[in-house]
Amino acid sequence: MKIAIIGSGAYGLAMTKVLSENPLNELIIWTESSENIPKLKDSEYLNKIIPGYQLPKGIKITDSYEKALKNIDIIFIMVAAQYVGKVAYEMKKYYEKNMHIVLCSKGIDQESLDFVSEVVLKHIQTKKLAVLSGPSFAVDMAAGEPVGLAKATLSRKTKKALKEIFKDSTVKLHYTDDILGIEICGSIKNVIAIASGMIAGMGYSESTQVFLINEALHDIKVLIKHLGGNPRSILSFAGVGDLLLTCSSKKSRNYSLGFIIGSKSLAEGEKYLKNNTVEGYYTVKSIYALIRRKRIKIPIINTIHRILIHGEDPSILIDYLMTKNKKPKE
Repeated sequence: MKIAIIGSGAYGLAMTKVLSENPLNELIIWTESSENIPKLKDSEYLNKIIPGYQLPKGIKITDSYEKALKNIDIIFIMVAAQYVGKVAYEMKKYYEKNMHIVLCSKGIDQESLDFVSEVVLKHIQTKKLAVLSGPSFAVDMAAGEPVGLAKATLSRKTKKALKEIFKDSTVKLHYTDDILGIEICGSIKNVIAIASGMIAGMGYSESTQVFLINEALHDIKVLIKHLGGNPRSILSFAGVGDLLLTCSSKKSRNYSLGFIIGSKSLAEGEKYLKNNTVEGYYTVKSIYALIRRKRIKIPIINTIHRILIHGEDPSILIDYLMTKNKKPKE
């Protein structure tokens, strides 16, 4: 099948490597600037993104949506959540009804408070849409490590197409029809990872981190139920699986940001943000606004928002854990 990878960041490059292992797949990468094209062919540049990475042979690269989407079967959108709307708007000029869209972007649009699948569907009307989410660092995927992802779609044809392109790969897909639940899990885990990093940065043990993760699982389950998803999605690769990975590793930029804030200060964390895209930082603003609009009480989101946006001391995370059943401070 012909596959377009929209986004040339670490995860896009890792997915390219995985899908290139199937000889029946033909891939093209879209990148936002013509200046990136020679860089993506340079080993030294690629190794700064993913250590040891080499672009597979035969991969085409373009900065043109028209060229990227010409005669394509499957489109993987792999840009940061805040750019999904712009990408979908540009894509719709060249999108054809036979094309499948796979979303690997995670998060909530800060203006509309829509999840990324809803953002895409505002621009492109299609039933052939899927969301992929789960515990998978780009460096591990690129290295050929076995990983598991949740595959959420309502389309049988898209489900079949994904099964074909990932055939005999190191990625195992578990199917679900709960697109919303998987998106909620994939978005919120980045926010929780920041909190977990803060706890580690303050010098607390793994036991306390797991305490946080366990409480977060309950809060996420409540959120999924209130927003209309299937609460059982918390048990998927995108739920507990991704939480365990992202909340416990310095490979995660969300965890790393939290660790800096917990061990140093919010000011030092803001310096880190200037040089790194940290999805959870942007998601906490939008998810906080969403639960306020929906009048849903999610104490952990309120607590993390108070730290990141209002500059309160990270130690209030411990207060949250020890007094969780009390009415949360707004």
